[in-house]
Amino acid sequence: MGESRDSLTVLGAAESARIQDALRRGASRRDVLRILTAAGMSMALAGGIAGAAGEAHAQAPKRGGRIRVAGTSTSTADTLDPAKQSLSTDYARCNMFYNGLTSLDGSLTPQPCLAESWSTEDGKSWIFRLRQGVTFHDGKTLDAEDVVYSLTRHADPAVASRAKSLAAQMVEIKANGPREVAITLSAPNADLPVVLGTFHFHIIKAGTTEFTTANGTGPFLCKEFTPGVRSIAVRNPNYWKPGQPYLDEIEFIGIPDEQARVNALLSGDIHLTAGINPRSVRRITGTPGFTVHETKSGYYTNLVMRLDMAPASNPDFAMAMKYMLDRQQMLTAVVRGHGIVANDQPIDPSNRFYFAGLPQRPYDLDKAKFHFQKSGIGASALPLVCSPAAEHSVEMATLIQESAKKIGMNIDLKRVPADGYWSNHWFKHPLGFGAINPRPSADILFTLFFKSNAAWNESGWKNEKFDQLVDAARSETDDAKRRQMYADMQVLIHEQSGIGIPLFFNLLDAHTSKLKGLGSIPLGGLMGYGFAEHVWLDA
Repeated sequence: MGESRDSLTVLGAAESARIQDALRRGASRRDVLRILTAAGMSMALAGGIAGAAGEAHAQAPKRGGRIRVAGTSTSTADTLDPAKQSLSTDYARCNMFYNGLTSLDGSLTPQPCLAESWSTEDGKSWIFRLRQGVTFHDGKTLDAEDVVYSLTRHADPAVASRAKSLAAQMVEIKANGPREVAITLSAPNADLPVVLGTFHFHIIKAGTTEFTTANGTGPFLCKEFTPGVRSIAVRNPNYWKPGQPYLDEIEFIGIPDEQARVNALLSGDIHLTAGINPRSVRRITGTPGFTVHETKSGYYTNLVMRLDMAPASNPDFAMAMKYMLDRQQMLTAVVRGHGIVANDQPIDPSNRFYFAGLPQRPYDLDKAKFHFQKSGIGASALPLVCSPAAEHSVEMATLIQESAKKIGMNIDLKRVPADGYWSNHWFKHPLGFGAINPRPSADILFTLFFKSNAAWNESGWKNEKFDQLVDAARSETDDAKRRQMYADMQVLIHEQSGIGIPLFFNLLDAHTSKLKGLGSIPLGGLMGYGFAEHVWLDA
């Protein structure tokens, strides 16, 4: 391989361009050999160059083509207003049409996007410097006033922003000239660039109030949008990223039923789909011309034990339940190996603040029995509520019930319908399940689900030390110090909360083998819903 690459250096720029142009027009290896030998090159050297050039051309993204993509949801409430996005369908569409000040990479680290740089001295006062030469789809040049408008509208109750609580920390947003924006926070937050890289903070043109179409700076123009039906996106010829996007057009639809999505893919009706169940993987990969892309992420279904209700209010009972989680069997039987064994800590290994030094809690029925007997609960029936709404919770609950029998614990499974589960059952019973989607930062995850005053504090866990660490880490700009704080918080959750996290689920996308360029960003499937500007067709 190295020799073939070296052989390419004997070609001048003009000859190399001629060969690549011929390959783009469909030239075969024999055609390339003919071109090279006609120019006086030896057959041996020409053969090496033709092979290397063909391989390089095959691996390089190709421009052109149209694909049809299916998301997992569809609704007449589908929106092109970044502030109102609520479903994965919205996220995928808006990433076609808009950009944020920052973007998040595969480790959820913020990278420059519309902001080419940012700085802060105290974590409270921030300066964002905007990229030059960026235009909206209607031709207007991006400037600081567009950013100020986009960010301040989250505070307007009439906008009904889904990110109002996150945006509330920005108490002052102002333009310091056409290319600089100053943001002052109510309190220091070292993760502001992460927050601004999330979907709701896409930048729109100043003064925009109608969203029947999209006028952003993103890789595609909105040709058509019908909520609950479809959108059609066409390449933005003036996109600020050189050479991107590669596709000419993307039609995006929603198909809520997983089997219907798989059938549509294998019949050739769509080229790419998200939300594949592990049970469908073998069928897809066993069909020639199709494959599955896996993304390791922080998505998990968790056992919820309310510490403010019996029996979980007894610490020994809660510990017994955690020792009864047969994580390896759940990995094998429930998700068919498409996941990672977790350790009752909500930060997954793809996150830069994951604490790998926490000793793994084993599946240990002897310890479970010890703690259960110590709790004094006895043989009374203990209802465990599960539902298809919390993905894989029914299968997990069944395995927990089987383990419980072995130590004399009587678990009574209460399976409830998916409809209404999150409003009527989620963390409202002593024993149940939650399902937590990936979050872009440790701070957001801890603030939403584990602080004492968190709206979604599933287990009712209250720990003053933990609360203090969350606030301290948020304002800490030293990365090493923040890492240690987040490690300490993960230990506290592991040891004291009423949450059992047996697995992190891989996100599964399926696509035709002709589709290339799909990567992994653990915010969600479809490359963190940002697939559009990266994928291309090798047709």
